[in-house]
Amino acid sequence: MSSLAVTASSHSSASAAIVYAALLNAESWPLWSAYADVEWDVPAGVDRPARVDDLRTIRSRIGRMCCRERVVEMVPGRRFSYEQAAGLFTSHRGSVDLTRAPHGGTDITWSATYRHTLSLLDMLRSRRLQVWVHDLASYANSTVSRKS
Repeated sequence: MSSLAVTASSHSSASAAIVYAALLNAESWPLWSAYADVEWDVPAGVDRPARVDDLRTIRSRIGRMCCRERVVEMVPGRRFSYEQAAGLFTSHRGSVDLTRAPHGGTDITWSATYRHTLSLLDMLRSRRLQVWVHDLASYANSTVSRKS
């Protein structure tokens, strides 16, 4: 087994704050990603924003694959980083970086590293990450359009 580093990027006409909000809003994930369900694991009755060390459970639409991720870094409007806490790929770590684009909107860069990977999956992971970052940008664009 070898390691893999993947980076994908896209542009959104939305502000970094809107893109960042979509990343944190578990209810929006099924609207723009391949996931059917994303839940923040917070104690019952607790209503607070996500924070570093929080866990979230993600279930896919296809095959009902499930993983748990731990938030490792949050810089509102600029960066959201996570690592796999449990699931099939426990060596996975990812980061979404948001930067103001020179001509307006936000440039989105989603990076992921896998300590252990199979070369047969490398192309699939690269393609999937590009789809996710594109879908996130499109969702943020549609959010701006709906508010206009």
